[in-house]
This record gives sequence, structure tokens and C-alpha cells, in this order.
Amino acid sequence: MSSINPTPRDHNKASVLDVVLSHAPLTRNQLIELTGLSKATVSRAVEELRVDGFVMDRGVDAVAGRGRPSTYLDVPETAGHVVGVGFGAMTTGVLVTDLRGREIGHVIVPTVEHHDVPVAGRWLVDLIAQTSASARGPLRQVVVALPAHVRDGTEVFRPADPMKIFSGRDLQRTVEKLVDAPVTLDSDANASLLQVLTDDTSIRNAALFSVSSTLSFAACRDQELARGRTPAFGDIGSLSSGIDDRTLNGLLSTTGLVNLAREHGLDIERVEDLWLTSQDHRGRAEILKTFTTAVTTAVSIVAVTLDPESVYFVGRLRPLVDEVLPEVRKRLAQNLPAVPRITTVSQVLGLSVARGAVHACLAMTHNRLRHALLRARSQGAQQEQAAPAF
Repeated sequence: MSSINPTPRDHNKASVLDVVLSHAPLTRNQLIELTGLSKATVSRAVEELRVDGFVMDRGVDAVAGRGRPSTYLDVPETAGHVVGVGFGAMTTGVLVTDLRGREIGHVIVPTVEHHDVPVAGRWLVDLIAQTSASARGPLRQVVVALPAHVRDGTEVFRPADPMKIFSGRDLQRTVEKLVDAPVTLDSDANASLLQVLTDDTSIRNAALFSVSSTLSFAACRDQELARGRTPAFGDIGSLSSGIDDRTLNGLLSTTGLVNLAREHGLDIERVEDLWLTSQDHRGRAEILKTFTTAVTTAVSIVAVTLDPESVYFVGRLRPLVDEVLPEVRKRLAQNLPAVPRITTVSQVLGLSVARGAVHACLAMTHNRLRHALLRARSQGAQQEQAAPAF
């Protein structure tokens, strides 16, 4: 009777699957080099994964001079797909990719105001279905990133004011039931930081502020996102801004800044109107001064507690952050022994957060497939089968 524990052969196959999912298309020689396994071991694993539906041949590598051309190995579209959703207060973006991260489709639409979680869940699922219409293979994972604190991938705390109805676990449960696939919730800040880390793999330790409908925060250490035990973790917005009794969220969010502008005599409806206000306006100058103090306070808190190499700002208030950054850097240099690199990152509204959510999807899916492969033997998969147990 065969052992129920994974064998060395199982672990070799899992290693080959990891590399194919992360680096395809690639040749067998590249696969041998990246896995460190023998040619015979890799060939056997490739053929097993081909039967499982996770490997296919795609194209030939042209060889100059003598030598046999190498066939590229790839992940077929039928292996499945993932969906990243940037569910914002104003804009929602949905991005669908295959298991290699290649786009299948995307959509960006205004977020419809909802007063009922089941109806909102159905609206999101309809967007997912519309965008996934041409996808092949099973839906492996959905990640919905929203302006809120999220615990355990399921529970929403302190979302942006227009999204208060999503507090709790109902949104995750509703969407997961409707799509019949794993659904994880996350903050828009975490998704944005994942996108930054993907764009620049040299970044090790960083922090990110998403300054939009609410202030949300993310951090990473050695490229791993930091996640806390309780909703208090990352709730920098509840801390004092250093201005009267105002919190950081009260000044580094679109709602808070619009309210501040009105207090200073600026009749604006949207925060973007502030960019159009004359720089000579006294009220605007006071707003900039207050905003500068709030940004300085936020970065100071992160610098002395997390010691990041870089601090990023994204979101609708990014243009104003750009305007005050020279003064912020000057103030920080006067008070801190070392100042982290501070920069803003431009985003495609709705889509950039969805891209970060896709990166989270792919990591979860690759990890789940690896574990499923290693568990297949213990689950009693002793008979030959055309489809993979995972």
C-alpha cells in the first residue's frame, strides 16, 4: 500500500509546477536550471503536469547555428483564471487574468451606490461574469480590494463613509456564494503596495498611504505584507494629525479635506476643485499648511516605528501630496536622523488596485495548487485519472 505522505517525486513535481506558473513560457533547459533538478526528473514531472492540464507546448526557440530547437513550455488557458477587483467608493475596476497573469479582460465603471449588501454583491458578480466571459477553465480565486481595514480576508472594518454598509462579513460571504470560488477581501492599500512591489522587485521594506475616500495604510518587510492580529493594526488614520483635535483620516481623505476647505471659505463640491483654486487664495494656503503638517505627522509615525526604506502615496489626493512634498521632506530632515525616500505613484483609477488584487490572487492560487498537489496522495488518489486531483 502506498504511503499517504508526499514522496520526493511529489515534491519535485510541485517544484516544477511552481517554476512553470511563475516563469512560463520557458524552455526545458531553463526549467532544469531554475529547479536544480535533473533532466530526467524534470521531463517526468512535465509529462505528469501535461496530463494534469497545467503544461503545454507553445512555440519553438530559434537556435543560431547547430543545435536542436527548444520547445517552450507554457500554462494553458484551460488551467484556470483569477479575478482582481478594485471596489472603490467612486470607481470599480475588474481585471481577469490566466494563471500566468496574462490579461483576459478588464472593465472600469462608476461604482453604483448600494444600500443592500446582497444587491451590491450581485452587482459585483455580474461585473466579474461580464469580464470573464472569454475566460477558459475554472475560476480559481477572487480578491476584492476596497477602501477599508480588513481582517482575515473576510471581515471589513471602518470602510470609507460611502461604503459603511459593507462593515462586517456579509460582502465576502455573498460574493463567494455567488461565484462558487474562493473570495478574499483586502484593503486597497495592500493591493496598491503589491503592485508597487511587482513593478520594482528591488524594494524590500516599504510603507504606503492610500489617500482617497479614506486613509488606508500598508507596509511590507522583506517584501511580505504586514498583517495584524486585530483591526487596530494599520489604523493610522485614527491617530492625531497634530492639528487641533483632528485625526489623520480627517485631513488625509477626500471627505475630510473637502470639509476643511469649506471651513476656510472655499465653496467646492469635489476635492479636485481644490487643484483649480487660485494659489493666492488665503484659504487654500491655510489648507496646504494643515495638509503638510498631517503628511509630515503620518510619515514621522511610520519612520520611527517601521523604519521603511521608502514611503509611497497613492490615491486621489496624490496631486496635493506632490505639491507639499518639498516642505514635508524639509521638516522631516530637521527632526529625524534619517528620512525615508518619499514618493507618489500615479494610478489608473480602478484598474491599478485591481492589478494589485490580481497579484494577490496569483500568489494564493499558486500556493493552493502546490499544497493540493502534495495532498493528492493522502486524499487517496491512487487510480489513474485524466484530470488533476487539484
